[in-house]
Parts: sequence; structure tokens; C-alpha cells
Amino acid sequence: MGTRTVIFRDGRREYRVTLESEGEVSIDGVPVRATTLSPGELRVGDAARAWVCAVGDIRWVFHRGEVFELEVVPEGRRRRATPAVGSLSAPMPATVVRVDVTPGALVRRGDTLVILEAMKMELPIRASTDGTVSAVHCKAGDLVQPGIALIDIEQT
Repeated sequence: MGTRTVIFRDGRREYRVTLESEGEVSIDGVPVRATTLSPGELRVGDAARAWVCAVGDIRWVFHRGEVFELEVVPEGRRRRATPAVGSLSAPMPATVVRVDVTPGALVRRGDTLVILEAMKMELPIRASTDGTVSAVHCKAGDLVQPGIALIDIEQT
């Protein structure tokens, strides 16, 4: 297979991930030990586990209690601007366990807004920016799908 380089974007931050044919991985030039345990499940480092779900060019990674949404960016493609209004969605099909905000609530980046349950794991959906909740599109007990807005936030 040879060496393969992939660009991942998380918001405005881009990561250059290099995959070697021998299974070695580096992120921005820093070697990372990652072992595939099963489809969609990795061991990162000595013991930490991560789960990955992919739809098209989007990858959702659940690692150490956080969900990261990454976009695969083909080499040479220009960066998208980050919108002033953003929607948060589920990384995979899940059930809403709890909604911790209401419209008009002020939130800070990293605040937990919704708790989902999928594959017997609780997945916190956290604010990706400081802002005001403009809409809540789910309630406890709802079954939700990836890509469907759960919470809308206006940046402040």
C-alpha cells in the first residue's frame, strides 16, 4: 500500500495523519501507537480505546468521553469557513438520555448539552463554541440519527 497521508479537519484545526504500510501512524509528525481491535474500534497508546463511525467524508471518534467530528479533506481543497450559527448532531444512531439546556441558555465551549446512549455507552454532546442555544430539537427518549440537528447554537 505504501505511505498514505490524510488531512482531517476538526472545526478550524487541521491534522495531517500519515499511515505507513507497516501500520505505523503519525499525527502532525508525532508517532502514535494505534491498533485495530475490531471494525470501528481502536486501541490508542497502551490502554485507551476509541470508536470510529464514518459516513462519507465525516468521521466521528469517541475517545475518553468526548466525541470528535472530523472531516476528511482531499489534498488541495480549500478550507470551509466556520458558520456563525451551528447545529450539533449525533455521531451515530442513538437514544437521547437527557437534554441539559433550553432555548436562550448561554453555553461555553465544552459544556455538555445532551447525553446520548449508543452501543451501551453514554455519549456527551458538547458545545463546540461559546454562544446562545437558539433551538432544541430533541427530548429524552427520542431516537436520533447522525446528521440531524439536536441543538442549534448562535456564536457570541
